[in-house]
Amino acid sequence: MTQRKLARKSARKPARKPASNHARKAPRRWSAAVTRRSDALDLRRGVFTLNDPKRIAGSLKRSALRSTRRKADPYRSALSMLTFYLNRAGKNLPAARRKTLGRAKAELRRQFGRDGRKAPKQAPKQAPKRAAKRTAR
Repeated sequence: MTQRKLARKSARKPARKPASNHARKAPRRWSAAVTRRSDALDLRRGVFTLNDPKRIAGSLKRSALRSTRRKADPYRSALSMLTFYLNRAGKNLPAARRKTLGRAKAELRRQFGRDGRKAPKQAPKQAPKRAAKRTAR
């Protein structure tokens, strides 16, 4: 290269670095913000760390009934907070913990009288079906 080309090349702006080399921003913790600022419930601290499903369900029910921030009925608010926690924890939640919280969900339904167990409906009696006659061909 000639002297002139080298001078021109060095006077240019340096090439941009690829985006992957830039320092990454800290991840936004939107789920924490939702828990803090939403109109869902005023929960007792550490409610999801309890080991007894009945105590978890009882605490959620108590919080839902007392809360003035909720928009839906108490049952829906309590169940949605439990589901929200389960979904946000995702794969990081140990199987034993997930099982405990699943039982707490069932217990919450029971405490609100919505366990979904209804008496099975009696199907109307139908005449027995006749077997079709087979003819030898």
